Amino acid sequence: MRIVIAGGHGQIALRLERLLSAGGHRAVGVIRSPGQADALRDAGAEPVVLDLESAGADEVAEVLRGADAAVFAAGAGPGSGIPRKDTVDRGAAVLFADAAERAGVRRFVVISSMGADAGHPGEGQFDVYLRAKGAADDDVRARSGLDWTILRPGALTDDPGTGLVRLAASTGRGPVTRDDVAAVLVELLETPATAGLTLELIGGSVPVKVAVAGIAGN
Repeated sequence: MRIVIAGGHGQIALRLERLLSAGGHRAVGVIRSPGQADALRDAGAEPVVLDLESAGADEVAEVLRGADAAVFAAGAGPGSGIPRKDTVDRGAAVLFADAAERAGVRRFVVISSMGADAGHPGEGQFDVYLRAKGAADDDVRARSGLDWTILRPGALTDDPGTGLVRLAASTGRGPVTRDDVAAVLVELLETPATAGLTLELIGGSVPVKVAVAGIAGN
């Protein structure tokens, strides 16, 4: 499969690109800075420089055209300021979904956040982030032109992956390694029956393949 990843230089995205490349897929990472391109090539991905905060939907659709799936893994990141929570975590996700529909790419996977909610109260930076993510998730779920899956990981860690997770509509709070998030994303992309699901993910005791097959009803 050819899989286009928005936010291709992110910590989860780079892990995902390595796994996809190792599995024989063609990963394409959308990045803002040309200086990030070598890291993507090292991960086995093709870099495409395109700023999702300023690009139009038709421009993004050209990158997506011919893809089998799209993954939204972009985020403004800590310290980016409140305004970019809206322009990236919400606005860029909506743009990427618009572009996927225009390009005829149905499979659409979103890396969201546990607790994402468009109605989340509070005015702190993390509150704004959760509202932005929630609003983006709501927009994607309302689209009939996408076979979407929304993944909401718990607290992310850089510990080595265990390959053991808990994946469900509701898991309760808990940590999960970025390695394991990337592994789950690969399985979701390869399991079309997970379309239409919003899933929470934390570390657990079930092997990744079994967890995804179970949630898909296989």
